[in-house]
Amino acid sequence: MAIGPQNRVIPRTLERAEIDAGLRAYMLRVYNYMASGLALTGLVAFAVASSETLVQTIFTSGLAWVVMLAPLAFVLLLSFRVHKMSVAGAQATFWVFAAVMGVSMASIFLVFTGASIARVFFITSATFAGMSLYGYTTKRDLTRWGSFLFMGLIGIIIAALVNLFLASAAVHFAISVIGVIVFVGLTAYDTQRVKEIYLESDAPETSTKKAIMGALALYLDFINLFVLLLRFFGERR
Repeated sequence: MAIGPQNRVIPRTLERAEIDAGLRAYMLRVYNYMASGLALTGLVAFAVASSETLVQTIFTSGLAWVVMLAPLAFVLLLSFRVHKMSVAGAQATFWVFAAVMGVSMASIFLVFTGASIARVFFITSATFAGMSLYGYTTKRDLTRWGSFLFMGLIGIIIAALVNLFLASAAVHFAISVIGVIVFVGLTAYDTQRVKEIYLESDAPETSTKKAIMGALALYLDFINLFVLLLRFFGERR
């Protein structure tokens, strides 16, 4: 019968294995939520763009502003109220958000060709996968990245608002370039943050809500990266 050091090593090994298995299951749940949200967004966007009636109703009236701002309202709702929601409520809010985002993104099918949208989607998927894998596997602390990238994101938002009045092509190009860099970095940073959040022990219900919020963060990174890359590689109709 093994005694001594083995009695200490084996439990630690088992504990580490349990944590790794739990982390993999948790991250898989996060990616499943994210992928399902992206699929729903794509289907809704295509369906709306395929209906001339819906296109005319939404994008030639004041509804266009409602559709553009509604996703932000859902993000804020989840960010500030998710802890008070039930798991079912948080899931429903996430799905409704993904659907509303699909309505707001229907215009890309009217502006860009289907082939270029598909091409940019695969470019975005490959870039996202690479950076997310880096964020998951790296031993480097990316916390400093987070502060820098957040400041960059705020700068992009302010510059974009100012450019609504300037309508400068040079500023628009600079925003797109910086935006790609910021969201590539945020993909790695958010993946590491989602991973670290798992290590905080919680009740199963709280863990599910964390998975939803992690999926939301990665979903937003993917969508923003996709839209920015579409500006560079998309072919206009």
